[in-house]
Amino acid sequence: MAPKGTPVVVNMDNPSYSVVEIDDPDAAFKPMEKTRGKNPKQVTWVLLLKAHRAVGRAAWIATLFWDLLGTIKRRLIFRQEVVAYFKGWHCFQNPSLHIPSDDDIQGLLHLVYVTWLPFRADYIAPLIQALSKFCIALFLVQSEDRFMLSLGCFWIKYKKIKPKIEGDPFESVDVEECSYEYPMGLVQIPMCNEREVYEQSISAVCQLDWPKDRLLIQAEVATWSQRGINIIYCHRLERTGYKAGNLKSAMSCEYVKAYDLKFLKRTVPHFKDNPELRLVQARWAFVNKDENLLTRLQNINLCFHFEVEQQVNGVFLNFFGFNGTAGVWRIKALEESGGWLERTTVEDMDIAIRAHLNVVCLSVRVLSVLCEVPESYEAYRKQQHRWHSGPMQLFRLCLPAILTSKIAIWKKANLILLFFLLRKLILPFYSFTLFCIILPLTMFVPEAELPVWVICYVPVFMSFLNILPSPKSFPFIVPYLLFENTMSVTKFNAMVSGLFQLGSSYEWVAGRSSESDLVAATKRESKITNQQHIPRGASQSEFTEYNELKEQKEAAPIWIKKVNKIYRKELTLAFLLLAASVRSLLLAQGVHFYFLLFQGVTFLLVGLDLIGEQMS
Repeated sequence: MAPKGTPVVVNMDNPSYSVVEIDDPDAAFKPMEKTRGKNPKQVTWVLLLKAHRAVGRAAWIATLFWDLLGTIKRRLIFRQEVVAYFKGWHCFQNPSLHIPSDDDIQGLLHLVYVTWLPFRADYIAPLIQALSKFCIALFLVQSEDRFMLSLGCFWIKYKKIKPKIEGDPFESVDVEECSYEYPMGLVQIPMCNEREVYEQSISAVCQLDWPKDRLLIQAEVATWSQRGINIIYCHRLERTGYKAGNLKSAMSCEYVKAYDLKFLKRTVPHFKDNPELRLVQARWAFVNKDENLLTRLQNINLCFHFEVEQQVNGVFLNFFGFNGTAGVWRIKALEESGGWLERTTVEDMDIAIRAHLNVVCLSVRVLSVLCEVPESYEAYRKQQHRWHSGPMQLFRLCLPAILTSKIAIWKKANLILLFFLLRKLILPFYSFTLFCIILPLTMFVPEAELPVWVICYVPVFMSFLNILPSPKSFPFIVPYLLFENTMSVTKFNAMVSGLFQLGSSYEWVAGRSSESDLVAATKRESKITNQQHIPRGASQSEFTEYNELKEQKEAAPIWIKKVNKIYRKELTLAFLLLAASVRSLLLAQGVHFYFLLFQGVTFLLVGLDLIGEQMS
């Protein structure tokens, strides 16, 4: 071994490389002198290497382009062969024609797949990710609003805040003896195509514990007029304005001016010594909530609406949407707010907003009133369409009035941002877009996969809050979550139709029938009797004749065939979700798979009308 620091010289017989003298160990790592020249053979090898690489790349591009042209050519030839075969030209006998082999087809599919992967990652995934982030942000904002409402409800329960009546305003046992203390009450029962409940509604109103000479009822008159009830039958020949048109028409009668209140007995005392109070709203309780799975799920939503939303908004914001039923209004407040208007299908919400803009004091939840919820999916679907298209239609009409009103700025913000945009527009938008469209698409675009907390933890927690007002419904928390996502299709469609004033936003269909069914039913009834309605002031003989005709119609046998309807939108989404669940299973995604599977099955059941009572 040479001693440290000893110079080393290498001699070669036929050198093809330059010789470097190393004087010390660190000399090899010193920068070369700029004056030192390069070996000509080194330059030649570098240039040849670069040329080889360039030629290789050009050959690869040319080969790929040539394969693509060959595939297109074979595809065109194959198409010509198929066309010729079906036209009977028998061109397959031509030996110059080539039938694509399985390898050719597999090569084409592989080429398409290889081309799709970068396109999906560069263009499709960023769009889905951007939309999903936007929907998740809306989802979190709406969840926070729901959480704050629940906290407000807990605070009301803890502080035991509720409307109270000082003393007993009805000390006398005999109601008739102190009738002079009772205000004049007007009860309006607007109905159309509600044959299942109209008799119960009228019967309940006519049996109210109130002096008969201080109460006026506008409804059907034949039976109850004979019992001494002050009841008047009002009938319109056309349905202009739907329910709002019925109420407006009845309010135009001269005899209405003598009355001061619309009536529910236990609500009237709240108006005593409180002239600023204009509306008292009772909550609903449902007699058929246990009829089937559909009614149980509706009960969860409506219990949260009355127990949480209505109470919190009434106590802290002094505003809530009038429900259209079981509410007591001062007629003076209706007149000051513009009365019943026929511009939307949600006349109850319309009058509540206009009254709020006039700084009217409202009160809520003084008692529960029995009602019914739709038992068939078709009736419930029509109801939800009306309840979600009407507010968007009303928002377009009320926005200028809200902005120019004299109420506080924070009340304007509550109306616009929370009441309309967040709870009426954003909720159906993100629910439909995030859980029905984006989630199944992410199974085919893995780069945009949603986190587990978005599809599982937060929705389950929000469903838990929704069920708190009806604790007996806890076993239905999973069906409730899945069904609400399914209903987002109807709600989203209704929201769009109301926001952009499409034709379906002006429809008002109640009960189990459509507008065409009403026309057909009217024609059938006209064949049985020529007297379609009883005018106000009808004689006793006319009442008797009407009752006889009614009994004849009721005695006639009616054959009803129950059928299942098919809902194409729900079935289409069911196919998408089930296909995404299969893809999720192949990707070994546990939570995503179960959610997509159960959600797809729910869409399938709803699309085949297998939930609730079938239509008659």
